[in-house]
Amino acid sequence: MRPPRPAHDVIIAGCGPTGAVLAAELRLHGIRVIVLEKGTEPVSAARIVSLHIRSIELMAMRGLLDRILAHGRRRPVGGSFAAIARPAPEDLGSAHAYQLGIPQPVLVHLLEEYATALGAQVRRGRAVAIFGQDEEGVGVETADGERLRARFLVGCDGARSTVRKQLGVGFPGEPSRTETLMGEMEADAPQEEIAARAAEVDETGGAFSFRPIGGGTYRVIVPAAGISGRAEPPGLEEFARRLREVAGTDFGVHTLRWSSRFGDATRLAERYRAGRVLLAGDAAHIHPPTGGQGLNLGVQDAFNLGWKLAAQVRGQAPEALLDSYEAERRPAAADVLDNTRAQGVLLAAGPGPEAVRRLVTELMGFDAVNRRLLEKITATGIRYDFGVGPDLVGRRMPDLDLGHGRLYGLMHLGRGLLLDRTGRLAADGWKDRVDRVAAPAAALDAPCVLVRPDGYAAWVGDDQEDLDAHLTRWFGAPGG
Repeated sequence: MRPPRPAHDVIIAGCGPTGAVLAAELRLHGIRVIVLEKGTEPVSAARIVSLHIRSIELMAMRGLLDRILAHGRRRPVGGSFAAIARPAPEDLGSAHAYQLGIPQPVLVHLLEEYATALGAQVRRGRAVAIFGQDEEGVGVETADGERLRARFLVGCDGARSTVRKQLGVGFPGEPSRTETLMGEMEADAPQEEIAARAAEVDETGGAFSFRPIGGGTYRVIVPAAGISGRAEPPGLEEFARRLREVAGTDFGVHTLRWSSRFGDATRLAERYRAGRVLLAGDAAHIHPPTGGQGLNLGVQDAFNLGWKLAAQVRGQAPEALLDSYEAERRPAAADVLDNTRAQGVLLAAGPGPEAVRRLVTELMGFDAVNRRLLEKITATGIRYDFGVGPDLVGRRMPDLDLGHGRLYGLMHLGRGLLLDRTGRLAADGWKDRVDRVAAPAAALDAPCVLVRPDGYAAWVGDDQEDLDAHLTRWFGAPGG
């Protein structure tokens, strides 16, 4: 007996930032999406997370940035790599050259609100328990016995992903060897005293930080006494005890706002897709929070996957388009894992790591080194391998001034974009998927650029036949 036709196009497990963004990206293309979130209520702990340049650009690309900025705080991007105090290089090639601190629950609420406004269904208290797939779809059963069916399932369900485990995808890497406490709290000691003592301790290396974040509140990072293996967050007394042991004083900490403990486990899924089931975000990769890259990496996964999975569902995907998700995003994750490993060495205590830190600090005095390391943290240096072509191909497009507006303002609907400075080229056969914009005054050293929905340059040139071939490669056969 044939299984019933899927009632949904895509089921997403997990409604964190990655799941919410993916749901919204799919809805921009009319895909029927349901998000299953095991939590009955949104997480309330007001942990501050940082959006880096590339993630901020992507939010601007979808018209989301203004509402996010209203709840966040801009911060300089310098000093992001292993907390080495170097200012950012000049001219980072972005209209959004800052990082944005925002409470994670607020960000998740804004992204979920955006997704549901576009028509995504979010069901809380619904954890994926088991699933099975066949040639036509995926059947899912939740922990409370509800049965659902969709054409695809995407696991955005975190480091302990049920989807990944049941899929049988390996998650190799290194287990935690250290544990760190992180939290936000107030302190009675004068700020000058705190800054002076924290600077002294910070010079010795190790995962320690005591930094003001406004309103008399400090973000505190301090090494734990060992690997506890506990899941519950640390309490104020544990912070105070460890501060006395590490810094010689607890600074009079009180009024704990939120806290967490994390290890330095570093793992990367062996593959991101098995048939009709895919992985994204922490379900596909985990690493220490050094440099604040984790949330950003997952959100960028979602922007890469959304338009490709939508094209697959709609029957417009060229051959291997969906597989390009893993081909592009897994190396990006591997690079993040490597740079967090390197930062871990630089932050470790001992003569060897301290000598390496001094050397890297010296090298970062060179603009090219400082710029390259910052590009790793902010994901602005990514170049996907699209084959032979000009340097721009495979790279992100900045928010260009087109002479009659800016580029990102034209990308709110998640469609491809043909940016034509020649006035001669067209994408008539792809009008249902690609917009054409005549922009002779665009601040761009190229005659014409084909921009993917995730904001990466897919082609550069001025030949219509060559353009048609690349339109077919990325957007499928003409006919729309």
